[in-house]
Amino acid sequence: MKKDFIQEVTWRGMVHDLMPGTQEHLNESSRAAYVGIDPTADSLHIGHLVGVMMLRHFQLAGHRPVALIGGATGMIGDPSGKSQERNLLDEETLRHNQNAIKNQLSKFLDFNTSDDNSAQLVNNYDWMKEFSFLDFIRDVGKHITVNYMMSKDSVKKRLSSESKEGMSFTEFTYQLVQGYDFLHLFRTQHCTLQMGGSDQWGNITTGTELIRRIDQGKGFALTCPLITKADGTKFGKTASGNIWLDPAKTSPYKFYQYWINTSDEDAEKFIKIFTFLSQDEIDSLILSHSKEPHLRRLQNRLADEITATVHSKEALEKAKEASKVLFGKSTEEDLARLDEATFLDVFEGVPLKELSRDLLNTDFDMIAALSAETGFLKSNGEARRALKENSISVNKTKVNLDFKITDKDLINERYVLINKGKKNTYLIKFN
Repeated sequence: MKKDFIQEVTWRGMVHDLMPGTQEHLNESSRAAYVGIDPTADSLHIGHLVGVMMLRHFQLAGHRPVALIGGATGMIGDPSGKSQERNLLDEETLRHNQNAIKNQLSKFLDFNTSDDNSAQLVNNYDWMKEFSFLDFIRDVGKHITVNYMMSKDSVKKRLSSESKEGMSFTEFTYQLVQGYDFLHLFRTQHCTLQMGGSDQWGNITTGTELIRRIDQGKGFALTCPLITKADGTKFGKTASGNIWLDPAKTSPYKFYQYWINTSDEDAEKFIKIFTFLSQDEIDSLILSHSKEPHLRRLQNRLADEITATVHSKEALEKAKEASKVLFGKSTEEDLARLDEATFLDVFEGVPLKELSRDLLNTDFDMIAALSAETGFLKSNGEARRALKENSISVNKTKVNLDFKITDKDLINERYVLINKGKKNTYLIKFN
């Protein structure tokens, strides 16, 4: 038996606004719904995942999900929640971004099912590029008044902002373009529901209004809350920027670490939104976590599920191995299994000294590695004392004053990891 879509996303905390009659409409028969995706990068980031998860739950409930790549709207810029216009993109860049995004969506949505609810990918540039300005203002613009458009929160915020530039006509017309998307998909895909973030409510309802006024049809709207973190920092952001789904932009290790480091409060919320675990499984996890919070069961399961879905089970295991290297009792063999990119991710920010590879042929001892050549420790005397106290490790193995670093000790053929006690870590890179 198929799940009730509205019930499913409601208990997961994924509903902010819901147009009356939506649940009854979906319960009558299989429907089609769409979510718009900004194509201004060739990767989704985790801020997109709420909408993607909505589409997946929609498909699991027996309905047909449509992912709309905003090629045309990406050339305009959406004022919703923004203080400035976006950069405009050329068609070649948009097509490249669309193909990359579809590959990522295919990990969540089934585009090839033999059932009637196979996912669809569309690009609004395909139907907007032939639309002349005169045709648009005649066939679409005349049906929506300026008063109606001015009443939208997204417009009000831009007009009342401190920006000296104000709001361009291009941005002002954005809601008409997005509204026409809904009308077009209503006609061509029998799409009767649009979903998006709560900041999109005004744009979505402009679409339902066009459907009503032009085609005398009925469109529905559902928005999900904008995700926030309990500590007030922005969800999906780190000091280095967005958390991307593309492993070339955000490594699986960093992706995994983002989720594993969430607070208890956030983990309880995120595990409902970003995994497909059942309500019973999640309730059991929450109860178990509350009894032994130090074990961080919620964070571990959340990180496992979302990393395996976005990347792969193999990538998840590598990320966990890398985490073990940094935080657990690891060995030289564990270090050797890390590829260079992951190795550098794990030890990002660790003091690093670049030295000539020729030094390895000159009896490179631990005094040189700790002080004389690197300056990691203040003096040769301090280095000698640390070695006598047995507090120095090379590649996770304890060494003494007689130890010499050779080519055999290089990780990924160029790195040596040095630890002084548990808290001090250093890297040497031999070029």
